[in-house]
Amino acid sequence: MAVLSYYPWLYPLFATIFGLLIGSFLNVVIYRLPIMMERQWRQECHDCFPELDNPQHHDPAPFNLSVPRSRCPHCNHAISALENIPLISWLVLKGKCRECQAPISKRYPAIELLTAIISLTVALVLPPTWWAVAVLGCSFALIALTFIDIDKMLLPDQITLPLMWAGILLAVIGISPISLTDSIIGAMTGYLSLWSIFWAFKLLTKKDGMGYGDFKLLAAIGAWVGWSLLPFVVLLSSLVGAICGIIMLRIKNEDQQTPFSFGPYLAVAGWIAILWGEPILHWYVTSYLGF
Repeated sequence: MAVLSYYPWLYPLFATIFGLLIGSFLNVVIYRLPIMMERQWRQECHDCFPELDNPQHHDPAPFNLSVPRSRCPHCNHAISALENIPLISWLVLKGKCRECQAPISKRYPAIELLTAIISLTVALVLPPTWWAVAVLGCSFALIALTFIDIDKMLLPDQITLPLMWAGILLAVIGISPISLTDSIIGAMTGYLSLWSIFWAFKLLTKKDGMGYGDFKLLAAIGAWVGWSLLPFVVLLSSLVGAICGIIMLRIKNEDQQTPFSFGPYLAVAGWIAILWGEPILHWYVTSYLGF
């Protein structure tokens, strides 16, 4: 930390480079974690109901975040280390596989660039403290959750629950700017608020309005920002979600009953609340409530 005080430009630079590297790893998490979960569910189904199991659903080859090695989905070419440099490799290869020249999805460099920009933003807003390091980790988790939910309409417990406990732990050891009481109440309020809305909507319409993953994500956000900022998170996410949902339905010409992912809007609103929630709340109270 002392070096950063002499060379303050190193902090945002390191954060941006680190964000690029983590962005490359997040691409792996976003793609592989849902597959790993599906394989686990099938294994659990086989253990409980072996008579109903389909042998074709089993793949004996190991599959996790490190194995197998990344390959081109078109020609099965193994991606070398030089071909896996975040953002740079995609630009050098002109967005194509070196072997078969098949196009490489633009989403991979987009996520790497997004992670770098978010990391730079955190470095510009927060001083180089352990809280800034924690917010970087939270930001990475929210990015992974956002794109997994977009792809699969799924918010994995493997990310949401550790994120919640991490927020509470930071309050316990004094790194978080909020108290332990605020963190615990924030987690409880976040979960119970959406849980209550879910059941009220279900009793009225006989339909599920959202998934349980949304409850856990808001509980995690509550553990990081405290209960006082949760109304802001819910209001912002609902407003942006409604606007974007209507626009997407119009573009795709789909029915209004078509489900869409709410997790990304919660993640964006939660991230904004972590960085700027208190100034926004203070501005609102002083400007409109006169306190």
